[in-house]
Parts: sequence; structure tokens; C-alpha cells
Amino acid sequence: SLNKSDIYLSAISSFECLDLTLDAAKSGGKLLLANKESLVCAGKLMQEELALSNCTILPVDSEHCAIFQCLKGSNVNEVEKVLLTASGGPFYSWSLKRMKNVTVAEASNHPRWKMGIKISIDSATMFNKALEVIEAKYLFNLHPSQIEVIIHRESIIHSMVEYVDGSVVAQLGEPDMRGAIGYALNYPLRKPNNSKKLNLTVTRDLTFREPNVNKFPALGMAQEVMKRGGLFGT
Repeated sequence: SLNKSDIYLSAISSFECLDLTLDAAKSGGKLLLANKESLVCAGKLMQEELALSNCTILPVDSEHCAIFQCLKGSNVNEVEKVLLTASGGPFYSWSLKRMKNVTVAEASNHPRWKMGIKISIDSATMFNKALEVIEAKYLFNLHPSQIEVIIHRESIIHSMVEYVDGSVVAQLGEPDMRGAIGYALNYPLRKPNNSKKLNLTVTRDLTFREPNVNKFPALGMAQEVMKRGGLFGT
């Protein structure tokens, strides 16, 4: 088990650090979660441990950090749905026929984010977004029907929350993970960092589209996983 610490950052790829993340959830400190697989595989167990220890969980994924900020000061019962944004990856405009012959280099060439090889490949098929959908369910105690994926190629709006009164709250910023990491590390304070500042007069256009679930079937798989529950996420 872990030595007692104030802050734990779970950022090991895949579910290899599930046991360590569960230990951190028992700590009663702050758990900064960049490892979405922990919630995909053991979301209910994680929720139980967090409730028992009164540990504060802070998402480090840019989308979930955005939702966390959009929910601040509000009750989850006031939420109509969350809008989880996705860039669409490098193959957004490709046909299925063309996608059959992609190379590793093409799949790892993400249009907006500089990430490790695993998450880049997962993002190319939108499998990573499917994992994020399941992660959102357990992080924010949402019903699967309350989670909607929307393609936002510019990656400026990191996610949004729609409330029951029709108001939509969004969190914006340059596609730079230093923002989400810094927010989680310094929470509940905000401190300056050296990430690029957003200039909307330069960005100008923000576009939104529905995802193609036939081309990216992982999104449908996420719904099936949440429907079945239990250990099906594993």
C-alpha cells in the first residue's frame, strides 16, 4: 500500500495501476486522476472507497476537468446533460474504406494534442472518447443518457454542462494539458502557469458536429458497457 501523502497523481497508462489508485482513494487526501481506466474497470468500487475515505477526486483529463469546473457551485440534480467534446482525431474526414489501410504514424498524428502513443492511437478510433464517457458516468454520478459526445475540431471548448433551465456552461482554453494539471494540483486555488493564453479573435470559428457512430463504433460500445454495468468495463 501507499505511504501517506497529501496528493496522489494516478497517471500510469492502462489499468496496471488500479490497485495503487484504489489505495490512493482510501487515503482521505486528494486523488488527481489521469488514469481513466481505473474508473472504466472499477467505477463502482472506486466510488465506494472515495465515499468511505472522504477523499477528494480531481479529474486531470481536459474534458473531465472542464466538466468539474462547469459544475462548481451547482447540484448534480440540476444537470440536464454533459457535452463531452472530441476533436474527432486524425481520421475524422476519412472514409471507412480509406481507414482500412492506415499506418501507425498516421494514427498517432493527432490534430490538436501532443500525447503518448497509446492515447493517440485510442483517440484515432475514438476509443479513448468511449473510455471518457464511462469515466464521466462514475466521476459525476450521471445516467448514461446524460452524456453526449460532440465533435469540436478546434479543441477550444474542453466540455460543457447543460442545466435543466436550458443554460449551457462551457470551459474554454488552448489545447494544453498544463491547464488541467495545474488546476488539479492547485485546487481549490487558481495559480498562474506558462500555458498559452486563449485569444478568441485569432481562433474565430468554433464548430460542432455529431460523431459518426458507424465509423467510430467504440462510442456505442461505451453505452453498452454502462448499460450492463458490473465488471463489463474491464
